[in-house]
Parts: sequence; C-alpha cells; structure tokens
Amino acid sequence: MKVWVDADACPVVIKEILFKAANRTNIMTTLVANKLIYVPPSPNIRTMQVENGFDVADNKIVELLEAGDLVITADIPLAAQVIERGGYALNPRGEFYAKENIQQHLSMRNLLEELRASGIETNGPSPFNQSNRQAFAAQLDRFLTGVIRR
Repeated sequence: MKVWVDADACPVVIKEILFKAANRTNIMTTLVANKLIYVPPSPNIRTMQVENGFDVADNKIVELLEAGDLVITADIPLAAQVIERGGYALNPRGEFYAKENIQQHLSMRNLLEELRASGIETNGPSPFNQSNRQAFAAQLDRFLTGVIRR
C-alpha cells in the first residue's frame, strides 16, 4: 500500500501531516506535481515532478496507482478514477470519497462548473481551517492504523 498526493494544490499543513505519518508508519508517500515540491529527507517520502499540462499529475497518479493505495486529492474527477481502480480517495478536508458518494460529488462539481461558465458567481469552498486540518489528520490516522493492523 502506498500514499499518492495530488500535490500541486495540497495545503502545506496537510503535507506536513502526511510527512509525519509516512515516517511514523513507514508507508511510502509520493507527492506528484508539475512543479518542484520540497520534502524533508526520508526513505518514506519522495516527489515526482511531471510536465506542465492539464491533468498530467492526475494521469500519472492513475497510471501508477494500485488497488488499495490511498490518494490525497481535492480533485473530484481524479477521486472518481481512483475509486474505479480500487483505491481510496481522501480530500484535504478529511472527507473520504466512496462509491456511495462520488457520483453526487461529481454532479455537484459539474453543476457549479456550468453555473460559473454561464456567468453566475459561485462562492467556492470555505477557507481551509483548523477543523479541516484536524478532520484530515483523524481520518488519515484511522485509515493508516487499519492498514497497519491488516
């Protein structure tokens, strides 16, 4: 089992939580981005820089993903692909995407995208806050603890 991070838009505080978890659990964590990302020296953490372009990092994650891997992403279409391939998808606010809810998330995303394209202003997500950080840390810990116990 590996952890993949859609790192271009991942908040720094989430990356820091992931670095600590990778070292605590010895689970390989790879940050995939189209720009250089700093990671602390560790045998459990690495970066993968991909070319600039639409969905290049997402496509690389899907290409390398194996069933049972965890992907950290706020990108709902990427989360849908991860689930389809037997992986797990957790967003930086601590919510797992699942077969049971991914279609609802995709539909809402598509509706909001259509509204924005037609000139209607949507508010977007609320600012990232401490409760989001705590929710993410708790969900990640629960998930990784379950993996280690298997």
